[in-house]
Amino acid sequence: MSEPQTIPQYFLYQVQRYGRNKVALRQKEFGIWQEYTWQDSYEYVRDFCLGMIALGLQRNDHVCTVGDNDRQYLWAYLGLQAASATVIGMYTDAIPSEMAYIIEHGDAAFALAKDQEQCDKLLEIRGKIPLVKKVIYWDAQGLWNYDDDWLISFEEVLALGKQLAEKEPDRFETEVALGQGDDLATLCYTSGTTGLPKGVMLSHANLLYSGNAYLEIDPRYDTDNHVSFMPMGWIAEPVLGIAAHVYSGMVMNFPEEPETVRQNVREIAPESIFYTSRLWDALVATVQVRIKDATWINRKLYDLFLPVGYAVANKKFAKEKPGLILKLAYALGNQIVFAPLRSQLGLSRVRSAYTAGAALSPDAMRFFHALGINLKQIYGSTEVSGGATIHRENDVKFASVGQPIPGVAVRTSPTDEIQISGPTVFQGYYKNAEATVQAFEVDEDGRRWFRTGDAGHVDEDGHLIYLDRVKDMIRLANGEQFSPQFIEGRLKFSPYIRDVMAVGGETWEFVTALIIIDFENVGHWAEKQGLGYTTFVDLSQKEEVYALIKEAVDEVNQNLPPTGRVRHFILFHKEFDADEAEMTRSRKLRRGFLYERYQDIITALYSGQEKVRVSASVKYQDGREGVIETSVKIASLR
Repeated sequence: MSEPQTIPQYFLYQVQRYGRNKVALRQKEFGIWQEYTWQDSYEYVRDFCLGMIALGLQRNDHVCTVGDNDRQYLWAYLGLQAASATVIGMYTDAIPSEMAYIIEHGDAAFALAKDQEQCDKLLEIRGKIPLVKKVIYWDAQGLWNYDDDWLISFEEVLALGKQLAEKEPDRFETEVALGQGDDLATLCYTSGTTGLPKGVMLSHANLLYSGNAYLEIDPRYDTDNHVSFMPMGWIAEPVLGIAAHVYSGMVMNFPEEPETVRQNVREIAPESIFYTSRLWDALVATVQVRIKDATWINRKLYDLFLPVGYAVANKKFAKEKPGLILKLAYALGNQIVFAPLRSQLGLSRVRSAYTAGAALSPDAMRFFHALGINLKQIYGSTEVSGGATIHRENDVKFASVGQPIPGVAVRTSPTDEIQISGPTVFQGYYKNAEATVQAFEVDEDGRRWFRTGDAGHVDEDGHLIYLDRVKDMIRLANGEQFSPQFIEGRLKFSPYIRDVMAVGGETWEFVTALIIIDFENVGHWAEKQGLGYTTFVDLSQKEEVYALIKEAVDEVNQNLPPTGRVRHFILFHKEFDADEAEMTRSRKLRRGFLYERYQDIITALYSGQEKVRVSASVKYQDGREGVIETSVKIASLR
């Protein structure tokens, strides 16, 4: 076999290498981890590929996919690409109108949907997506009574594939062999923070190069385990999951349900883990709350040894070796505090942990390294196949997002915009030539540089310092600039803060913030204080809760320059909601929309008011829903 060029070709290479002698994937069902060998996977991928061809799938067709991370999703992904089709992943929580836009814009000929919920969305928008010939589902629960030949089960497609395989035994291998590295592997739609999502065209070569570059930095072995739970509509899972699976032979593990991910991660204890910065922030909150609920002796041990962990981490970051006494103290702390904590988090075997999506605060990075978790920041975007930089082993700088991966070049423009060039850079935006031209700057040598829209600079050690989105950097009336994302990351280190939007502008001389409490953690704290409440709105407006959050804001302010300190804040009456277009599906704030939607509240933050009236949807503990008018307090810090 010649050198593989595509994801299915690498998959076929691993099948020939391992056959039935090695587990390729697991999925937990009914409380039991079911195992499938590489040969098992091969048969499912082959039959699905040929079944789709029997249904009329053509080379270069586009297929939209939506559903939880399951083995059937992986087999379908590989099977579609084996037939030289392009996969378009969508988020499971996408509303019908969002799905209609992507399916129609992406010219999808088929759709793959997990279950009744997703099929119902597609049936609702059927008239808006006339190109879709069939919808294939793999979880039949709730669909038994549906009588619509537009829907077809995964098993029916497999049966069609088996029939074609019997007639043409070599057809699958022939289809896989026709693939080329430059073939379009996936259309990955951007989050659309400032407008409609754009379809990023990524080739097999893009995905494989990116996946392999990370394996060069942090090797994966065929004995390693990967837990697949990041959305397939996001670029991270196709690169760090699927591409790494077929390239290294590592074992894929699929959770029983999205709600059991944390538990399933603990059971598998993978060698590598990828969480968004939001999930790492949530993990910090989980640890902090658990420690507060622990026994007296465990709290004292944690308080005793955490400073030891920080001391060792600081030595590591400074590239210094800890002394003998510090080593012995850490070894003891590791045995009785850190190792049990890592085990509870499912990180007992992790060699490398990654964070991306937004810059993780230095506080959180330092915290996890103190616990002995080798956490590294990745920086990139969909347009560069996920990642362009990463921290190297023993070379972690809190202020940076690492150094460029092998073969990728990073520079900054005279206006401090980060630009990236190399084999991971996308082919262009689908059906949007104007945006494609605007996305690139071509140098005198004809080299294309992707204009990220991010602000930053490269330091003397070659580390990239990421500041924020260029458009999100805020200049105050006094001329000072600040990064909202930096302030937000520091505030979210508090276990009681779930979301923040830092606010400022050229007409104002100081920073304010809209803060959303972590309802579960604050509720737990309130119960321990004997503080009664009924709804999210009620809890958020308690004087005691304002005092709790004010402590966190005060602490962050102490480490900010005077012009960047939060002077006023409110505890928001609701969570930001992707369904209301306040966030993207990847949980990024749509700042422009939020500024416009909550203009009255923001104006109140700067006008010296003590309260502002808002309307809020509420859900009571008995399940009833309603809308209430309430006043939200404005807190001041001096």
